[in-house]
Amino acid sequence: MSAAITVVGLGSGNPDRLTLGIMNTLQRAAKVYVRTLSHPVVATLQELGVTMESFDPVYERYDTFPEVYDHIASALIQAALAERGDIEIVYAVPGHPMVAEATVKLLRERCPEQDIKLNVLGGESFLDEAFVRLGFDPIEGFQLLDAADLRSSLIQPQLHTLIGQVYDMFTASEVKLALMEVYPDEYEVIVGHALGVEGEESIVRIPLYELDRIEGYGNLSLVYVPRSDDDQLRHRSFARLHEIVGILRSPEGCPWDREQTHESIRKNLIEETYEVLETIDEDDPEHMQEELGDLLLQIMLHSQMEEELGTFTVYDVIQGLNDKLIFRHPHVFGKNSAEDAETALQHWEQMKAEEKRRKGLDPEEASALDGVPRDLPALMKAYKLQKKAAKVGFDWDDINGVFEKIEEELRELREAVAEGKALDEQALELGDLLFAVSNAARFIKADPEEALSRTNRKFVTRFRYIEEQLRAQGKTVHDSSLEEMEALWQSAKLSSKSREE
Repeated sequence: MSAAITVVGLGSGNPDRLTLGIMNTLQRAAKVYVRTLSHPVVATLQELGVTMESFDPVYERYDTFPEVYDHIASALIQAALAERGDIEIVYAVPGHPMVAEATVKLLRERCPEQDIKLNVLGGESFLDEAFVRLGFDPIEGFQLLDAADLRSSLIQPQLHTLIGQVYDMFTASEVKLALMEVYPDEYEVIVGHALGVEGEESIVRIPLYELDRIEGYGNLSLVYVPRSDDDQLRHRSFARLHEIVGILRSPEGCPWDREQTHESIRKNLIEETYEVLETIDEDDPEHMQEELGDLLLQIMLHSQMEEELGTFTVYDVIQGLNDKLIFRHPHVFGKNSAEDAETALQHWEQMKAEEKRRKGLDPEEASALDGVPRDLPALMKAYKLQKKAAKVGFDWDDINGVFEKIEEELRELREAVAEGKALDEQALELGDLLFAVSNAARFIKADPEEALSRTNRKFVTRFRYIEEQLRAQGKTVHDSSLEEMEALWQSAKLSSKSREE
């Protein structure tokens, strides 16, 4: 005979709910294992003469539940292989074997590999009692979540939500924190202990913030969050944002939003990006949060326009980004390793080249300057072009060559101005000088755009200092001499240096 394991469910806790088949299986079995003796049905079985071996000691041996479950599954498989079908091995678990029972999941995965026949008999799960005792119909929309792996992204307020495996107050605290990311602190939740077990059942209605302040959590505890149609509860979800943007663009939505096209709001995308950058420069997180929202809106609008044409949706955008991030980080999501940022960047570039090959493009035939956006601000674009050229060896040996080039371009600009050349020619010489200067930024590992932004901010601060000082004297910049303003400028410089020191 081949090795076999029969798994039975002990139900939610009421002995009267055990099926006759399961009771017969337990009574005739020569060897019965139970995951835990901490279940109301166990005492009744013992009174009926069922001898059981418990895995309770295993819980004390390991630090995590996955380690416990792995040990139990391995022990059962070894026992079955040792018996080779000579005796019937029965494994009894709380509730229903196929509902929130990790050990059974492991057995289902491993038994076929060991040529062990696995029989699973049902049983009343805690869900059956929850539907009755808590009074809701799952057809209205229902989700069952595990407290050990609860994340706010899984929670959908429009569904009845049951959270199982709430073993103790620590777990209850983790559940509370996850729920508070979606629900207000005062939202009513229900804690159920030993549902359907006479003399042990407890159902407590409390505001969410008290979830980890009550006693009684154990193996038969769960948390129930009633469903709600309140859209406010979904305002932290991406799905709700997608829904709102769709409504704005619909025939019943906003006339202004409906009229917009990619071209009409193109400039908004650029403006919102710069407003985000300004909040970064000002180190203003609260304002940054708002401006990032405005930038996200632009992305949502452009994606919605394409969704209306049937080309793609914002979820396609997200999937493409997720796929790209995973593919280009083999040192994180694959088997490669990267000990430093330089190695990680090399992996990124290698995977970019591989992406091109998969699209039928030959990376060897591409220009070394490809990939720099056409409409980048000129200084930023110059910096990126130079970085790409430098990667293939088109570069100076050191910064001294850059300084010589800057001096050369400055001389040519001076000559163009002195000789009264056409304004276009003078502008070209100025462009050459700026291009050379941006190369110096690369050599000293400074972003030229950021460097110039810092100087702009410094100029604004000092000029405003001049205006404030003149205002204190009853003057303005319009009725003050250059000498007066220059003196105040030098004062502003000294003032800023003393603050820096």
